[in-house]
Amino acid sequence: MRPAMAETLSISIEQAQPARRTYGLYAGIAALGAFLWWMSTYRMAAMPFWAPWDFSPLWYIAATLAIYWHARGLARTPPAERPALWRTVFYYIGIAAIWIVLQTRFEYMAQHMFFLNRIQHVVMHHLGPFLIALAWPGATLTRGMPEPVLVFLRSRPVRTVTAIVQQPFLAAVLFFGLIALWLTPPIHFRAMIDPTLYSVMNWSMVVDGLFFWCLVLDPRPAPPAFASFAIRATLTMLVMFPQIITGSLIAFVEHDIYTFYDWCGRLYPSVGAIDDQQYGGLIVWIPSSMMSVIALIIVINFLRQAEEKQWKEEDEGDAMGPVISSWQWTGR
Repeated sequence: MRPAMAETLSISIEQAQPARRTYGLYAGIAALGAFLWWMSTYRMAAMPFWAPWDFSPLWYIAATLAIYWHARGLARTPPAERPALWRTVFYYIGIAAIWIVLQTRFEYMAQHMFFLNRIQHVVMHHLGPFLIALAWPGATLTRGMPEPVLVFLRSRPVRTVTAIVQQPFLAAVLFFGLIALWLTPPIHFRAMIDPTLYSVMNWSMVVDGLFFWCLVLDPRPAPPAFASFAIRATLTMLVMFPQIITGSLIAFVEHDIYTFYDWCGRLYPSVGAIDDQQYGGLIVWIPSSMMSVIALIIVINFLRQAEEKQWKEEDEGDAMGPVISSWQWTGR
């Protein structure tokens, strides 16, 4: 064999090895999913707490690919460009939190107590997406995703939809509007008894939470961010007050408005319908409001960091030039 042909063959083999490893990992993910489905269907009593109670292929695929692509992206990122450790930790905690409330036995509990259902929605609409957005994993995920997925995400339809739903006013309306929609008693009852609508409800909560918090917690100034820091700070307050009002209305109601939980049987018989609703209303009211306050503080901190960076760049530019303008440091 000629040396040139041997070298070409060697390069081809080296290029094929990572592809085989990648396909092997995807096959392993699929095999694990099949095993978890079989266990959750036929051996539920033997499943640990973290394992699926009612296995959902879509949630499983979303969680495992989000973890795998992020880990793969981290491995491909040069050490100097890797995100801070706390960002990586927040990302995985956010995914784990959503998984716990949607795929473990907690989901069964949330279907039998209204206040646990409210905890579930706070986690999958507020806490989980909040932590994922705060991790700002876009660059890392981009390095880990396969090319066809990147082409799809960068396509005009996807970018158009993203630009529309992240318009500040519409984002705020969707964020609170979906909460109010699924809390409307007749719609809530229907969603809890209809598996398809129940899935739509849960997916809408998670996806909308990701869109909203990625808009608000974008550490960059505008542009390239969709909205300025002032608008994002305003959004945190706009979505807080409707949640306070909704939570207080539920907490102070004096009759049972969420009859589904009496119909299916409450997990804790000692907790009556009114108490259950009061606890649920307080969860809609207090934790959601606290998340908005925390987001406001973070946005203000991002503004401070952006201004300090701008001032530093201006100072460095002034030091290199022959003239320093007083307005840049006096504000006049």
